[in-house]
Amino acid sequence: MIFSVPVRTASTPIATTLALAIVVAGLTATTAARAQIQGNAQAEQSRALRNQDRTDSLPTAGRYVADSGETFVLGGSGRQALLRFERRDETWVLRPTPAPRGDIIYRNDAGEQVLRVTPDGGMTIFTPVARGGSPVSFAGPGPTLSPPSLGPAELFNLMARRSGMITQALGRLVEINLDTGDDSESLAVDALIISTDAVMRIARSPSARPSLSRLRRITIIEGDRAAVTYLSSELRIVVAPSQGLAGRPSSARIIRAFLPQD
Repeated sequence: MIFSVPVRTASTPIATTLALAIVVAGLTATTAARAQIQGNAQAEQSRALRNQDRTDSLPTAGRYVADSGETFVLGGSGRQALLRFERRDETWVLRPTPAPRGDIIYRNDAGEQVLRVTPDGGMTIFTPVARGGSPVSFAGPGPTLSPPSLGPAELFNLMARRSGMITQALGRLVEINLDTGDDSESLAVDALIISTDAVMRIARSPSARPSLSRLRRITIIEGDRAAVTYLSSELRIVVAPSQGLAGRPSSARIIRAFLPQD
């Protein structure tokens, strides 16, 4: 930046000295302001880098046990943490967000808090059993969290079984249709299991069951981004292989599609 200072001949030595003093003071103030701005920018950059380092650092993979009695396996993929509860089919894809005191909160795709990790490695799990959070401890290595893969015959049988399960629960025929490519097969299978489990959970709830009164069809298709909609009589789920395991909606997001939003 160029500063322009008007110059005129002083009529006396005192006036000349005073003019020079004003110019020097102005330049000094400008230099100090520049230093302050630069210092603020460096501090902000340092804070951003610290947050990035924390959110990029996933918890140790393995098996964990909560004080509330729940057991789960934790893994990782990029900046996403993967979590699967013992004796459950669904693998949750969790995204990290900074929290006060340097903690990191891992949330599912419905925005719900699932896991909280402190800077010293302490972990707390949040579930329907422990809504206020339950401390967890590392229990050793765990299995790899990968989506299921089925052959054509197994996939057809799975669709038939899942359709029959929902049909029996609701007392009417509910079709299941898959329209995806080979690249989406594992995600489609995962979405099929997750969506039908979510429907069964709703069906077992007396207060939520009426939201299934129009359901006649579950359709899974391929797209650019994971999505779920419930319009007319169809639950439509979009899977996106480009998003990895995050390329299908979770059961929490599917359940929200059925229930009225505040």
